Amino acid sequence: MTTSGAVALWLLNLVLDTFGQVAFKSAARTPAFAQELGWLSLARQPLVWLGLACYCVEFFSWLAFLSLVPLSIAVLLASINIVSVMLAARWLFGEHGGPLRTAGILLIAAGVAIVGLGAP
Repeated sequence: MTTSGAVALWLLNLVLDTFGQVAFKSAARTPAFAQELGWLSLARQPLVWLGLACYCVEFFSWLAFLSLVPLSIAVLLASINIVSVMLAARWLFGEHGGPLRTAGILLIAAGVAIVGLGAP
């Protein structure tokens, strides 16, 4: 697979991780789960299963990505997931960050860009 294949797998990983986190947060916010706080209630939430499905597919895409990229670079590139999840939380759930979180997001994004540009 080419460099474009590695980039495609990295983006797939990013999307799947973000969707999985958003699905889990959405499931945790449902009134049924908030009232019952039980495992059976949690197991009945379709969003939990969607999140688990995202994580299962992400697992295999991550393995494929690792077959193309050195682990030391892959882990650093994967940290951009933190940024995508934080942005999704702000957009979908109205979670606010503040100046320190904004600075953190910018530093992570800059670090990923530096690592990505220097990757073979």
